[in-house]
Amino acid sequence: MPRLNGVLETVLYVADLDRADAFFGGILGLPCLHADRRMRGYDVAGRGVLLLFPEGGSLQPIETPGGTIPPHDGRGPAHVAFAIEAGALGDWERHLGQAGIAIEGRTRWPRGGTSLYLRDPDGHLIELATPGLWKGY
Repeated sequence: MPRLNGVLETVLYVADLDRADAFFGGILGLPCLHADRRMRGYDVAGRGVLLLFPEGGSLQPIETPGGTIPPHDGRGPAHVAFAIEAGALGDWERHLGQAGIAIEGRTRWPRGGTSLYLRDPDGHLIELATPGLWKGY
């Protein structure tokens, strides 16, 4: 069987791209790679891309010079986990508190990792996880 090398893109569907940008670009500090009325793309530590699309805005095929992107969409709260360094956990807690972002949950995992859970403006569950969550991380 051919091998997969990783997850390249993760997509969330949002009600308002500018409001979501204030959270993902501003609060979480993700550098924006692409911004237009149709979508936003953010670099995630040089190892992946977070894409944001307006809810219901990608229900038609998208024609590009290189080919057609099939329709896609999603509804309801989704979940994304971002990797953070173990030593940065306290810094993240302080940063989120100063930004007025509530930590909804905290979990210590059997392998030694810790996860913080919070919500973005669209209600998506955002996890910040230290090493020790999964085998290999």
